[in-house]
Amino acid sequence: MNIGFIGLGLMGRPMALHLAQAGHTLHLWARRPASLEPFKEVDAKIHVSAAEVARHAEIVFTMVADAPDVREVTLGENGIASGGRPGLIVVDMSTINPNAAREIGAALAAKGIEFLDAPVSGGEIGAINASLTIMVGGKSEVFEKVKPLFAKLGKSVTLIGEIGAGQVAKACNQILTGVGVMAVAEAFNFAAKNGVDVAKVREALLGGFAYSRILENHGQRMIERNFKPGFKAWMHQKDLRIVMEEAHRLGLMLPAAAATAQMFNAVVGSGMGEEDSIAALKLLEKLSTPESDGI
Repeated sequence: MNIGFIGLGLMGRPMALHLAQAGHTLHLWARRPASLEPFKEVDAKIHVSAAEVARHAEIVFTMVADAPDVREVTLGENGIASGGRPGLIVVDMSTINPNAAREIGAALAAKGIEFLDAPVSGGEIGAINASLTIMVGGKSEVFEKVKPLFAKLGKSVTLIGEIGAGQVAKACNQILTGVGVMAVAEAFNFAAKNGVDVAKVREALLGGFAYSRILENHGQRMIERNFKPGFKAWMHQKDLRIVMEEAHRLGLMLPAAAATAQMFNAVVGSGMGEEDSIAALKLLEKLSTPESDGI
């Protein structure tokens, strides 16, 4: 197939390469020429705009930072909508507000373009290993057309419901993972301040009801002090902002998510936004040292 891909960053780059390795022809556009370097050795056509990508593709994937970026590449000047023909399928794999996904889907539908919101979980490692969890919102018949491509990107692919439902599922995912990261960081800092071997604590907890993938994977990285980003702290901050925006819109109380959102605000505000979200541990350590009393 002729597949467009826009958003060739930490996650998008390996995802697009998987599609190329599956035998598809890629049509690419990027703001930064450096983003296109990894595609010199695959069957990829470089275009001057998102509109040009849409003119040559049957399906266009987008993987960008936030809703304004999705709107720009889909509906903006020289965006996908200005070059796409009726029947084109746009698959947005970014994490954005559910309402924004619905609005973008409606605007594209007015031009005869189909839309799926399909955010993912799994971070850079999941993108590299094609083991992402993909949560999809949209028409079932459109989903079935794209499903074989999703299978090249992830191990778990679920149609949740109508457009926007994928983003709701991703917001739920970010509540659980954000609170989970903070809980592990709190537990480890508590153990360390008590003079106990954190690695031994983790080993014990993995055998009981406290087990989680976050304790297993992120917990080990905390012990190793490996803060290299697989999922940057500013991204989790942004995702929890989306959660809290929806909570305000719906009049919901989300106390754990709200506290975690504030902690990630502090992580980013402390200059650790480009580090992995597990840098929350460093913030807790800093705040619990004697010299930080009274902060």
